[in-house]
Amino acid sequence: MEPIVYTEEYLRTIDVHDILPQQEPFVMIGRMTHFEMRTSTTETLIGDSNIFVDGGKLSASGMLENIAQTCAARIGFYNKYILHKDVQVGFIGAVRNYVVYSLPSAGDVITTKVDILEEVFGMTLAVAEIRNGGEVIASAEIKLSVRNIE
Repeated sequence: MEPIVYTEEYLRTIDVHDILPQQEPFVMIGRMTHFEMRTSTTETLIGDSNIFVDGGKLSASGMLENIAQTCAARIGFYNKYILHKDVQVGFIGAVRNYVVYSLPSAGDVITTKVDILEEVFGMTLAVAEIRNGGEVIASAEIKLSVRNIE
């Protein structure tokens, strides 16, 4: 059986609020633009009203939350649109090798790619990078734990 391919056009129609446990003002991603079982990508316009924007720049904390929410969007999409289950809450278990090369400005559009290395017993280990234009501005390894919303 051939895997289902979700086009970027289709993915852009999905409201991220439907696949994330977070709600405003804490939503740090804009749209999912790519989904495969082991790789997902989101695109985010940095708004000047974002709670993590300070002095016109998205903070390193905001960028890390963007990575975590890209992971959450992948899990949420999989649960809702493939398994037809509820959204799960995720918790950051560990962050390693988090490097910020530059901070994006309000008005910039960042792209965050997450590659899953391993998933076992509700734990997900992933590597991520954030790009602004073609330039990598941050990268990290992240470990997340998920549970069902009760």
